[in-house]
Amino acid sequence: MRVPPLPADQWDDRTRAALRSLLPRERRHPDGAGPAMSALVRHPDLTEAFLSFGVYLLFRSSLPPRVRELAVLRVAHLSGCAYEWASHVEIAPRAGLTDDDIDGVRRGTLADPFEQTVLDAVRELREHSQLSDPVWAALGERLDEQQRMDLIFTIGGYGLMAMAFNTFGVQPKTGMHEAAPANDTHTDREQVV
Repeated sequence: MRVPPLPADQWDDRTRAALRSLLPRERRHPDGAGPAMSALVRHPDLTEAFLSFGVYLLFRSSLPPRVRELAVLRVAHLSGCAYEWASHVEIAPRAGLTDDDIDGVRRGTLADPFEQTVLDAVRELREHSQLSDPVWAALGERLDEQQRMDLIFTIGGYGLMAMAFNTFGVQPKTGMHEAAPANDTHTDREQVV
């Protein structure tokens, strides 16, 4: 692990304060914060700034929770981010995703045309750093302009988190769901990334 969790004896008021936008006071310690936040707090200023954005994406975005979770899981899968995948597989049922939906996200193929477009948006943004006109228009059939903007920032924000967690070596807590490797069998709708 390149950036291990901050040891308990090094946590201080500044470290705990960096987590206040995400975690209640009783969880602002190494065990309560979990492996990702305990690693991030090694840089409290960055943590505090980034978590404000992350909290917006997760709790205040205009995206419907189901759309958010489809996008986040696809980002996690394509990035091979075990921590992000495990965390959001836990969240996904509360957003209305079934095990079949999660398997479809992993494969890159969903039966619902709009939800498939969400997965296509993740792929396009990863490959080209922009959305094509057809995907933008198809998203507009169910999402307004602000929601589409939130979708782009959600995909980008979680992509950034996946890069950080993968680079730092953050792993899921014991007992969390395992991530499927990004290089598993893909359908012809996607490329190996």
